[in-house]
Amino acid sequence: MMRSLWTAASGMLAQQTNLDTISNNLANVNTAGYKKDTVEFKSLLYQTLQNTSTNNAGENKPVPAQVGLGTRTASITTVFSQGGLQETPNDTYMAIEGSGFFKVRDKDGNICYTRDGSFNVQPVEGGTMLCTAEGYPVLDQNNNPIVIPSEYRTDDFTVDTDGNIFVAGANGDKVPLTATMNGQTYEQKIGLVQFNNPAGLNSVGGNLYEPTAASGQPLEESTNAALKKSLVHQGYIEMSNVQVADEMVNMIVAQRAYEMNSKAIQASDEMLQQANNLRG
Repeated sequence: MMRSLWTAASGMLAQQTNLDTISNNLANVNTAGYKKDTVEFKSLLYQTLQNTSTNNAGENKPVPAQVGLGTRTASITTVFSQGGLQETPNDTYMAIEGSGFFKVRDKDGNICYTRDGSFNVQPVEGGTMLCTAEGYPVLDQNNNPIVIPSEYRTDDFTVDTDGNIFVAGANGDKVPLTATMNGQTYEQKIGLVQFNNPAGLNSVGGNLYEPTAASGQPLEESTNAALKKSLVHQGYIEMSNVQVADEMVNMIVAQRAYEMNSKAIQASDEMLQQANNLRG
């Protein structure tokens, strides 16, 4: 009976983690670019009560007698399915259709990746820079910040579905935005990368991810012909992929599983109480 107490307790701990994850999904249902998490469980060790043996007739029993010792959280996996695209009046907002990630440079100078395209612009030396809500610069295909020079109109820039950036010249004509790197001038475009295993990315908060050994190194879409290119939609924002109805059902299932495990603990306690009250 003591075994059942610890087994049921492991189930309660696992369902508490499950409920924590569901709560975080529901809390971020309106967070742009948020990707929902799912909890996966794994059984603990099994205790062998009886090995394969023979019955009264001397015939071999087909299976041994084993009892499980509970469950544990195996992983919390992020599901990078496509979220719905919502049109906005802000031309600096961008949404990705496909498997790509935007590149941004955080306050420590590290390159992070995000699906949140709620970008803004802020004045910098020599022009206006495209940045995130936290002020982190959005990077192009060569990991350089996207800065609109002061000679162009910053209130009129366009991005096509391939990520190419155009600004309005003095005559109102569309001019490709350029930058210089190692003495060479190139046309800037929104930097998009993909990962072999995006579920292996490490979330660092603020809708930002960093690569790990499990995710693999980022693959630049502009230079990797083997990748299926993502599409960029200006004036749209990708909403979270959380389905409220599914999360509510998952929450009810987690609550019932937690309740059943607590009932098992209560039943074990009552059985122990009965055993303690036995008289010889």
